[in-house]
Amino acid sequence: MVLLAKAAFGLAGTLVLAGAYAFHEGVIRIDVDEYRSGGSHVHLWVPAAAVPMAMHFVPSKHMRYASEPSREALPVLHAIIKELKKYPDADFVEVVDHDQHVRMRTHEGKLQIDVDARDEKVHVLCPLSTIEDLTTQLEKRGPAA
Repeated sequence: MVLLAKAAFGLAGTLVLAGAYAFHEGVIRIDVDEYRSGGSHVHLWVPAAAVPMAMHFVPSKHMRYASEPSREALPVLHAIIKELKKYPDADFVEVVDHDQHVRMRTHEGKLQIDVDARDEKVHVLCPLSTIEDLTTQLEKRGPAA
């Protein structure tokens, strides 16, 4: 009985540590709600640490193919993300129109994009460190410049 309790405690501790590691960088959140006939409602929450980790398993030929169209923009994107990290809470773009509101900002070290329109709402929240990791991996594993 004691052995079973120790095994259960060890398993529970491992799950807690794995969960803490998975969520240490935060969460990538994507919410899309379309308010029209046949519209979609998509709500996706993914541990931010899982995305760069999963990219290590993508074959090199697929990474080169994916990064080819953005090869010239990757260094610029990488530099922009590094600069955005200096402004953890700042509004960058806000557009208010008669039927829509678009806002891009950093909030607590995350890039936040909100689009509120008459027929849809889109909200994206992604840690800047995750975007930086992704651009770094695409630069390193992409085609040579």
